[in-house]
Amino acid sequence: MEQLKAIIFDVDGTLAETERDGHRVAFNQVFSNAGLPWQWSAEFYGPLLEVSGGKERLVSYVRQYHPQFEPPVELEVWAAQLHRQKTKYYRQFLSKGSIPLRPGVQRLIEEAISKDIRLAIATTSALPNAMALLEKFFHPTTFELIAAGDIVPQKKPAPDIYHYVLEQMNLSPRECLVIEDSQAGVQAAAEVGLPTLVTQNEYTQNHDFPGAIAVLSDLGEPDAPFTVIRGDLGIYTYTTLATLNFLHQQVLSIKP
Repeated sequence: MEQLKAIIFDVDGTLAETERDGHRVAFNQVFSNAGLPWQWSAEFYGPLLEVSGGKERLVSYVRQYHPQFEPPVELEVWAAQLHRQKTKYYRQFLSKGSIPLRPGVQRLIEEAISKDIRLAIATTSALPNAMALLEKFFHPTTFELIAAGDIVPQKKPAPDIYHYVLEQMNLSPRECLVIEDSQAGVQAAAEVGLPTLVTQNEYTQNHDFPGAIAVLSDLGEPDAPFTVIRGDLGIYTYTTLATLNFLHQQVLSIKP
């Protein structure tokens, strides 16, 4: 029977609340600098997250809400230019320490390292954005593979990023467990056959997450237990490797 060998993490909304407190704020700063009368409130930003990828999200926003807007160059090119500026502000916010990791993330990753569990990143976030967060909180060797941004043709909910991770790490889906926060992420992982644990956030708390093995409020801490939204967590009240192995065994008990 396969053993749990690797944990694959999403980044935005999973490792930290980067969408609300980082990317959204950085986009607003860029809009202001460009003289654009656009400001994305925390509430308004939620539906925009249905589109994966910052550049793609900005293009979709303009087409839906400002179809008469005429950028100085082709829309996709202009969006990429603004996105690069946005990334600079996002990195500044991170350097100031204004975006902490979510509960249980640091503790679980440290335990995984101590037990020789392989770690990887699979995110639609641009590589500089992903690296900004990872470099602030983790050692450069923490994650064996960092798959981010445009490294694959299609972003989540397409399964491309997870196919790439499995191929690069020479792993089967049943040797891994994914931690995600969004329905797009769960769908992408499920299409590859990867079991997925969800830690929802304020933007994804109303998602249904079909296919997820369990849905939690967060990873939890010994003195701050998670809330189980769906799934069987047995005796566990915060996420450890024992918790993940418990969930993994549930997956293995189901015939492929």
